[in-house]
Amino acid sequence: MNEYQPVHFTESLTGIDAIQLEGGFFVDWPNPPSSETHLRLLQGSSHVVLAIDERTADVVGFVSAISDGVLSAYISFLEVLPDYQHQGIGQELMRRIIAVLRSHYMIDLLCEPNLQPFYEQIGMRPAAGMLIRNADRQNGEL
Repeated sequence: MNEYQPVHFTESLTGIDAIQLEGGFFVDWPNPPSSETHLRLLQGSSHVVLAIDERTADVVGFVSAISDGVLSAYISFLEVLPDYQHQGIGQELMRRIIAVLRSHYMIDLLCEPNLQPFYEQIGMRPAAGMLIRNADRQNGEL
């Protein structure tokens, strides 16, 4: 879909169920989370912002963060379904989550180098980091 898709944004998970998350998030992940696990991920986050298609009520984008509620927050995921990309939805999700977290001293995220220009557009700057990835746990199943 290249045409504009009308969406609205919400910080609430009220009324959101796993069926609304079945659109194909986690593109190129060899072992993506199920929509049920995706919902648990959102429910376990300190803060979320969702983009919802006004016609279908499906979630078409989301950003999630975890925080200590005092000084630090980590933006763990930003995802927009492929058919809804290049419409400013990702930028708006980031603008909204940063506004929610504005009282924090640090707002961090990790991303691939090719994505850094996107985040620089919204006022973030590159930094070094370290990580561990347990590929066998990628789908979040217990």
